[in-house]
Amino acid sequence: MELQKPYYAVIFTNTRTEGDNGYGQMAEEMEQLARQQPGFLDFESARDGLGVTISYWESLEAIAHWKANMDHREAQKKGIKEWYSWYKVRICKVEREYEFTK
Repeated sequence: MELQKPYYAVIFTNTRTEGDNGYGQMAEEMEQLARQQPGFLDFESARDGLGVTISYWESLEAIAHWKANMDHREAQKKGIKEWYSWYKVRICKVEREYEFTK
């Protein structure tokens, strides 16, 4: 993935509560909704106890619009109430990147 720099990364690190309780379906819906937002660039996610989801955006304004999206706000509220025992959000400006492929 080669994105025009600079761009922004929203890093959402979390620990989950027990059980799914609709989390899987909501996570899929939020990823699809994010992909439709102006300024969205890409998405990566991994979970092995600790969950890390990174979404990539063209601007801080695009991130603010995503955070304010009503469906996303409802998912955030449900996350606090039911799905997460802890989370942290970091917003970073990506000025440089490199990768290795075999």
